[in-house]
Amino acid sequence: MATAINNFCCPKFIHQYPNANRTHHHYQLHNNCLHNGAQSVILRRRHSLRVHCQTAATDIELNARAAGKDRLLKVPISNIRNFSIIAHIDHGKSTLADKLLQMTGTVESRDMKEQFLDNMDLERERGITIKLQAARMRFVYENEPYCLNLIDTPGHVDFSYEVSRSLAACEGALLVVDASQGVEAQTLANVYLALENNLEIIPVLNKIDLPGAEPSRVCQEIEEIVGLDCSNAIYTSAKEGIGITEILNAIVQRIPPPRDTAARPLRALIFDSYYDPYRGVIVYFRVIDGTIKKGDRVLFMASGKDYYADELGVLSPNQLQVDQLYAGEVGFLSASIRSVADARVGDTITHFTKKAEQSLPGYKEATPMVFCGLFPVDADQFSELRDALEKLQLNDAALKFEPETSSAMGFGFRCGFLGLLHMEIVQERLEREYNLSLITTAPSVVYRVNCIDGETVECSNPSLLPEPGKRRSIEEPIVKIELLTPKDYIGSLMELAQDRRGIFKEMKYITESRTSLMYELPLAEMVGDFFDQLKSRSKGYASMEYSFIGYTESDLIKLDILINGDRVEPLATIVHKDKAYSVGRALTQKLKELIPRQMFKVPIQATIGSKVIASEAISAIRKDVLAKCYGGDISRKKKLLKKQAEGKKRMKAIGKVDVPQEAFMAVLKLEKEVL
Repeated sequence: MATAINNFCCPKFIHQYPNANRTHHHYQLHNNCLHNGAQSVILRRRHSLRVHCQTAATDIELNARAAGKDRLLKVPISNIRNFSIIAHIDHGKSTLADKLLQMTGTVESRDMKEQFLDNMDLERERGITIKLQAARMRFVYENEPYCLNLIDTPGHVDFSYEVSRSLAACEGALLVVDASQGVEAQTLANVYLALENNLEIIPVLNKIDLPGAEPSRVCQEIEEIVGLDCSNAIYTSAKEGIGITEILNAIVQRIPPPRDTAARPLRALIFDSYYDPYRGVIVYFRVIDGTIKKGDRVLFMASGKDYYADELGVLSPNQLQVDQLYAGEVGFLSASIRSVADARVGDTITHFTKKAEQSLPGYKEATPMVFCGLFPVDADQFSELRDALEKLQLNDAALKFEPETSSAMGFGFRCGFLGLLHMEIVQERLEREYNLSLITTAPSVVYRVNCIDGETVECSNPSLLPEPGKRRSIEEPIVKIELLTPKDYIGSLMELAQDRRGIFKEMKYITESRTSLMYELPLAEMVGDFFDQLKSRSKGYASMEYSFIGYTESDLIKLDILINGDRVEPLATIVHKDKAYSVGRALTQKLKELIPRQMFKVPIQATIGSKVIASEAISAIRKDVLAKCYGGDISRKKKLLKKQAEGKKRMKAIGKVDVPQEAFMAVLKLEKEVL
């Protein structure tokens, strides 16, 4: 036995223990080594199997790449497929788009990077799509070439109009749902937009490789909530590349081709535009009817501006120039347009000489819903801030701004945004791309003030609110909000909505464990920390979607802050009457902590008109005038105290309290929390 052990003992053991006595114990060690060797053989076999699989996949990719190089070649209209990808934030939309580009050979593997269509650093960091992109792919199905036009859309509620225009440019959509998280609020909102546009929807369950994935449960959810048949849903993992070929086949098989309307007058739908510093505005569009050629004189029907099409091309995803585009195709146009406002999303392009009878439906101008003040920390940066906002506005027609002056923060701008995410993105881009240090005031909304003389004034800044004697009523914007939550958190979310003056409308169980809550809520109550509260109360499981429904009259008042009898305009807010006391108390207490003590007593008051509802006082710094009186008559002490009191009174009359910048910053932060 020992001889056998000596013969078979592993060299590693002999090398480490040359003088060791090879007993039964050593035989066990030897067995372990043999076992490890067997494992390594298995691993080698697995590796070879993986290599073999990769080789098979590479063959498919090589064929796709060969087809991908011919993507500029024209195909019949019956072989064009226009589709979009719709999903909630972080359900793997951009990763899936990457794989589709890679599998069709549109992007070479050496050029590939994660979130290929997300160009901005901000998009990559946050993992969200802010600016939509388009890409033309060529795919060979049953030996026949097809042209697939992908329009990647943003997933956030702030950009729902852009999503609606992108969907109007398509005939079908991939509905991507995370197999571990299920249907979320924005998934539903986007599905309803797709159904409004009569699109063919293909359900795709992504992230099936995750340990927590439950594809069968999520399929049932989609069937129950959305009403889509999920018997032919595609199970994929975009990250691992599972099911990508099945998606491409389904796009060809199930999404209908565009209608052949090339003989009609030109009508093309603009679904995006951006500003290029050298070529002007580049317009992304889908040709609905007719044909457009390079050099044509085109008219933008909503803005009434006309230009010559200097450049025409397709997005693949880089810009490739072509001579003409016909009905069903997606492409870009450059015509030395100076402002994005002249080529707005949703507008219709037609020929200047042979105009279409009517424009395409669905166009509307972007209206800002949330406002805030932007002030440079350093007053010298005011002109730089103005230039930066003007440059951003070239790319973003929804951004509105006007100059504003504040006694506390100097010169700045009052800016209007589509929503809170839009506001955050603009602020971060200003700080990052233009190296500006900014102070932002608490976000507010646009109120409508009905005056006694019959005039209606729109007001987004509390300091511009008409006097109480001139106004008859104030109306505030209302949104319809839908909360999707696991049933365990219903109570805490209902409490949150009711604390924010929400009116309960409907509750329904969409599955056994998930519930939909419907409320009507003032937008002003939602622009603070509502979303943060929603996520913290539901441990991150709840999601929300909202839409503006109109204005309603409400019992609103202007809350002023007085410091030493002087009104401080930047701290004025418009609040509901029921919340005025709590907001006033919180603001006065915070200011008392932050304003440095003066040589005189400083009262801090929260007032509604002339009525004080909350008050705090900062006591004066007092010199001990009685220190030199080591004895003597009481009248001597009284005389010194009286003289000091008169000095303090005179000082208070002429004294001015400087509120430090830190105090404003802290109070603005507090306003965002309490409003």
